[in-house]
Amino acid sequence: MFIWGASGHALVVADIIRRKNEYKIVGFLDDINLYLHGKNFCSSTILGGREQFETLHRDGIEYSLIAIGNCQARLELSELIQQNSFNLVTAIHPQAIIASDVSIGMGTVICAGAVINPGAKVGNNVIINTAASVDHECVIEDGVHIGPGVHIGGRTTIKQGAWIGIGATVSDRITIGANSIIGAGAVVVRDIPPGVVAYGVPAKVIRNIDLSVQY
Repeated sequence: MFIWGASGHALVVADIIRRKNEYKIVGFLDDINLYLHGKNFCSSTILGGREQFETLHRDGIEYSLIAIGNCQARLELSELIQQNSFNLVTAIHPQAIIASDVSIGMGTVICAGAVINPGAKVGNNVIINTAASVDHECVIEDGVHIGPGVHIGGRTTIKQGAWIGIGATVSDRITIGANSIIGAGAVVVRDIPPGVVAYGVPAKVIRNIDLSVQY
C-alpha cells in the first residue's frame, strides 16, 4: 500500500499500519512539497505525487490510506484515489478501545488510546486522534477529524468534514455542523451551525469559513 501525505500525521498512520502488520508500505505521495520527491521519509520514500498512479498500478499496488489532517483535502483525495481504482484501508491502533458494535468506515484512522463506546457510528475517512473519546450512540460523519484528547459526549452528531481541535469537550446530544472547526480547548454546550469557526468556554461562533481557501 501507499500513504498519501508525508508530514507528522503520516508518521502516526505509518506506525499504526506497521504495528498491525497487514500491509507493506511501498512509499508516500505528496502533491504539495515537490522538493521532497525522492527523499527518504519514515523508513520509506516519498515517491512523488498523483503522477505515480500508473507506476503503482503497474507494480501491483492496490491499497492506500490518506494521512492528511485537513478534512476537505482528505475527502477530495479519497474520491480521487477511488476513481483511480485503489482501495482505501482502515488503520486502527491495537491500543484503541472500540466497542464490539461500533461501525467504522473505510479510510478511517483510529489512533493510540482512543475510546469509542457502544452504538457509535464512524464514517469514512475519519480521524479519531490520540487519546480521544467518542461516547455511546454518537454519529461521526465522513471526513471528520477528532483531535487529540477530545471528549465527545453521548448521542452527539459531528457532521461531514468538521474538525474538533485538540483538547476540546463536546457535551452530550450536541450537533456540530458540516465543515465547522472547533478550536483547541473549547467547551461546546450548544449546537454549532455548519461552516463556522467556534471556540472558547463556552464555545461561541467567531467567524464563517471560506471553504475555497481552506487548503
